[in-house]
Amino acid sequence: MRYRLTYRQCFYLRILPIFLGSSLAWGTVRFRKPLLNDSSGRERWPKTSSLSIQQRLTSKDNKGNADQAQEPTEVPTTASNDDDVPLFDADPDSGAWSTLSRRVMDARIALNAIKWSKVGNDIADLLLPDWAMDLPAYFSKLQRELEMAPGSLADEIWEEAQDPGLNPEIARLARVRISNDLCMEEKKFQQRRKRYTTRALAAYLDLPEEEIDPEDIPTIAMCGSGGGLRAMVAGTSSYLCAQEAGLLDCVTYTAGVSGSCWLQALYYSTIGRQNYGTLLNHLKQRIGTHIAYPPAALGLLTAAPTNKFLLSGIVEKVKGDPTAEFGLVDVYGILLAARLLVPRGELGVDSRNLKLSNQEVYLRDGAHPMPIYSAVRHEIPLDESDSKDDSEHKAPSHEMEVKARKEAWFQWFESTPYELYSEELGAGIPSWSVGRKFENGTGSVRENGYSVPELRLPFLLGIWGSAFCATLSHYYKEIRPIVKGLTGFGGIDDLLEEKNDELIKVHPIEPAAIPNYVLGLKAQLPPTAAKSIFNSDHLELADAGMSNNLPIYPLLRPGRDVDIIIAFDASAAIKTENWLSVADGYARQRGIRGWPLGAGWPKKDKSEASSIADIDAAEAASPQEAAGKIADARESKRVKEEGDQEGSNTDSNDLGYCNIWVGTTLERTSSSSPPPSSKRLDPDSDTDAFHLTQPNAGIAVIYFPLLPNPSFPSVHPDKSDFMSTWNFIYTPEDIEKVV
Repeated sequence: MRYRLTYRQCFYLRILPIFLGSSLAWGTVRFRKPLLNDSSGRERWPKTSSLSIQQRLTSKDNKGNADQAQEPTEVPTTASNDDDVPLFDADPDSGAWSTLSRRVMDARIALNAIKWSKVGNDIADLLLPDWAMDLPAYFSKLQRELEMAPGSLADEIWEEAQDPGLNPEIARLARVRISNDLCMEEKKFQQRRKRYTTRALAAYLDLPEEEIDPEDIPTIAMCGSGGGLRAMVAGTSSYLCAQEAGLLDCVTYTAGVSGSCWLQALYYSTIGRQNYGTLLNHLKQRIGTHIAYPPAALGLLTAAPTNKFLLSGIVEKVKGDPTAEFGLVDVYGILLAARLLVPRGELGVDSRNLKLSNQEVYLRDGAHPMPIYSAVRHEIPLDESDSKDDSEHKAPSHEMEVKARKEAWFQWFESTPYELYSEELGAGIPSWSVGRKFENGTGSVRENGYSVPELRLPFLLGIWGSAFCATLSHYYKEIRPIVKGLTGFGGIDDLLEEKNDELIKVHPIEPAAIPNYVLGLKAQLPPTAAKSIFNSDHLELADAGMSNNLPIYPLLRPGRDVDIIIAFDASAAIKTENWLSVADGYARQRGIRGWPLGAGWPKKDKSEASSIADIDAAEAASPQEAAGKIADARESKRVKEEGDQEGSNTDSNDLGYCNIWVGTTLERTSSSSPPPSSKRLDPDSDTDAFHLTQPNAGIAVIYFPLLPNPSFPSVHPDKSDFMSTWNFIYTPEDIEKVV
């Protein structure tokens, strides 16, 4: 009897050798030193030695950008004819570049050490694909591309990185903007977009434009969830429908998490051409090949013109920031860019698509919504006494562990074509300055008067979609539905639930990092800002889906004044996580009036008393306190909610394909009274529609969850293998099914 593998099993067998090989090659250097504990108490790999910012500013080899343009000087290089010698700069200020060069060389040496001719043909045919023997040649060519010898590709990239004609942002002086207001560029955009949406809404409602008062025009936002390629493909279809109906023209903001961020990046590019139909065709042509398939990925990295297009960001990052770490998330971002930002034919690459700030050109006349991209920083305050007692290897007390757990929270960072900003910090920097060092509120300038170019979009794609940097708790939630049927699962499940407080603090894979722009600003930022953020040279950012898989928070930011949120949710386990309800605590803690409390999937144990308790839990003096209270409340109810849902597959109160809630601006009169309820409205009911016109009507949420469609039984968001969050292959037929 022949054993047949499922699609998922075949996928894991195919990808396992790739990631094992990547890990071995990339980790050769990192495994040579023991793990260290940083100030936050988490185990980290040792960083390369680095100099202070002031030392780097005065070092002879630093090249940067400022207000005054100067001719870039020659970059000292060290060339070598010995194929076994690392090809990197001897300058000690190039630690990051040396580490990167050594890793590429180690990978090539390891591959060359394999005696392919001595591997039995039968074994080779069984375990190794045909392309495996070509890997040494690929890595040798990649190493030659990355050597800094005169005339090499890396040398050419670094010279161009210091040319203000090609990178005008390097000649601009950047400063941290400390304010709770929107940046001036966004305020001007709002004015331009208002004029456009007024005309669009008149056309959408089939009304004469002169009969519409601009003051009555609602601010509409659309957002897409996380969920990898599933979210990107499903989101493309949803946005396409909105665009064809004329509704997208009425929208002021779009926002995304994870795969929906990838979707936005493509829309605001020369590839998507601001047309979701064009974008859909691009996906059919490009995502049928796995992002980590070596012949395709290495072919693009070693052949013109895609090699320069993809490698430019690597050279600029590690040469421009000697303390930078180039890790798995960065590799992931490059692989994503090779699939998503390279058009069919692979010749028409456009470098304008590599910078987030370049998307500003599509917003100048107000003809398109402003995109918002989301990422989070996981703040896990480790007991300061831990670092003091480290020499004695003392374990933290129970009280310290409880405090750390309750004070752990996610800080949200939003990126737009204008600015990288954190509402919690009340501080941001221009998008074109992301990637350079900051100290005391001012961006660093190199000796030649220039700074480094803007961090390339591939690295941001990696950050936005780095779900694999989740905590162990998040990992377990992903695999829990798969292992439910295993013998002894109940006991294991109970054990892991008990350890959830510890699991939620452990990241098996480190997030990517960008230079920390709030260094030296402790006295100027809110006292609730995490202390640890002022002690780190870099900010570790990851997929925002670890906090909320819908980007609701940026849309509720004061000043944006969003009246209607249209949410497309392609999350896994939608009912269990109930991402809309997670925003209840945020809205209350931030003092946002009008949010429809209780929106989302109905909870069977949601009594009046528990509703009051949830709102009280969210009333906290700081994000830390709110996070602790909300986490406790959610976790205590999650197990029961899952049990209730598993006991009944259908419910008359379950949500449908389109669901509407309208909040109220009324406040609770006392802590003993229930919060104002937000009834789910019937879109076909004239009576329910009346709620929208009430004087106390708040924010309206229109929620489209990705649910099974009986007309297409072959597509099930939770059961179809190809719709897994971890699947990176969608055939044109798969895409059509989802659409």
